[in-house]
Amino acid sequence: MKKLLLAGTACLTLVAGSALAADMRPAPARAPIYTKAPMMSVYSWTGCYIGGNAGGLWAKKDWTSFTGAAESSFDIDGGVAGGQVGCNYQVGTWVFGIQGDYDWTNASGSSTDAVFLATTDQTKIKALASVTGRVGYTWDRFLGYVKGGGAWESDDYNISTPGFVSSLSETRTGWTIGVGGEYAFNDWLTGFVEYDYYDFGTKSDSFTGNFLTPAISIKETKSVAKAGINFKFGAWH
Repeated sequence: MKKLLLAGTACLTLVAGSALAADMRPAPARAPIYTKAPMMSVYSWTGCYIGGNAGGLWAKKDWTSFTGAAESSFDIDGGVAGGQVGCNYQVGTWVFGIQGDYDWTNASGSSTDAVFLATTDQTKIKALASVTGRVGYTWDRFLGYVKGGGAWESDDYNISTPGFVSSLSETRTGWTIGVGGEYAFNDWLTGFVEYDYYDFGTKSDSFTGNFLTPAISIKETKSVAKAGINFKFGAWH
C-alpha cells in the first residue's frame, strides 16, 4: 500500500512540474505591426483669387516747358491701398498667371517753377492700376514670381501764383515690371510682399484756367512696395 501511495505521489509531482514548466515558457514573439505614414499633400497654386493690399509709393515728376527748359523736378510719396484679382495655373514647379489690380493713393508733391517765377507746380496722384502677366517658381507653399504689363494712373496738376491758377486732370498710360514672393498659409489663404517699378513716359499737357501757359511736358517714373493677402478659390489640389 505504501508503495502504491509513493508511486501515485511521484506521478502527480511529475505532472504538476511539467504543467508549471509549460506555463513558465515565454510566449512566442509577435511580428511587429508597421503602419503606413499618411501621404502629405503637395500644395497646388492652380486656381483664382481675390484680395487686398497696402503699401507705399515713391514717384518723380519732371516738368519741362515747350522750349525745353526745365521748370521743376520733385519727388512725391504717399500711401497706397487697394485690391487685386487674378488666376494661376501650375505646371510642375512653374506657375503662370494673370492679375489685375487697382490702388487708391494720397501721394502729392510740389515745387517752385524755375521758368514762371513765384509760381508753384503741384501734382497729386489719385489712383494707380495695372494688368500684368506673372511667371513664378514654387517650393510647395512658397511662390517666387516676376510680373509685367500695362499700367494706368489718374493725376491732378496745378500751376498757381497769387490770384492766378490753372489746372489739369488726366489718365496716363505706361508699363510696369515687378518681383514678389507669396506664401500659402492654408488651402485658401495666401500672403505676399511685392515691389513694382512703373514708367509713364513723357506727356505734353495743356492747362486751363486764368494762368495762361503753353503746353508743359511732364515725365514720371514710380516705385511701389506693398504687402497683401489673397483668398483663393477654384481648384485647390
